[in-house]
Amino acid sequence: MNKELIMNKADISTLHGQIANPESRAAKTHQWWANALESGKFFPEIQSGLSDKYAPTDIPNQKPPEDGKIASAGLAGAEKLDEYGENRWEKNEIKSGAIIDFTWTYTAVHRTRRWNYFITKDNWKPNEPLSRAQFEKEPFFMVQNDKQPYWEHDLMPNNPTIHKVKMPNKKGYHIILGVWEIADTGNAFYQVVDVNFV
Repeated sequence: MNKELIMNKADISTLHGQIANPESRAAKTHQWWANALESGKFFPEIQSGLSDKYAPTDIPNQKPPEDGKIASAGLAGAEKLDEYGENRWEKNEIKSGAIIDFTWTYTAVHRTRRWNYFITKDNWKPNEPLSRAQFEKEPFFMVQNDKQPYWEHDLMPNNPTIHKVKMPNKKGYHIILGVWEIADTGNAFYQVVDVNFV
């Protein structure tokens, strides 16, 4: 690998953030792309050019990641994150129904509209590619910045950002998808957390 490519990867990875606790799949890999999993916002939508229903003056979205590429956000070089299987990934042990601190860390922050947390359905299939059909349609937890328009307010998150997230009542292996949506771009950052509810 040449030096220029390494520098470019470092530049990309310092622009964004990840879920450091409980450790996301990306964080566990300790790769350059852990902070750079960026794609269009408004998951589970599939098209681009959509306006925010709550904050219509925010920048419309780019195309969200395709099914099968949700964990990597479709980022070239990060395809490993899309590998699947009941025993493929190390899981974070979490108590069903507990309140858990989810910690986002950043090396640079962006004007933030919201963080959404999605979870897989009770009958999801871990031995199949991760798709929208595997997730419950609505986020089970959301943190939203109400101030708008974005250019008149400070929407920069604290670093780190800690959310006290009430876990749903689940059993066994599930995937939590954290989506950090940006107000002044069409994108969001995607983080998958593998958990085992006990």
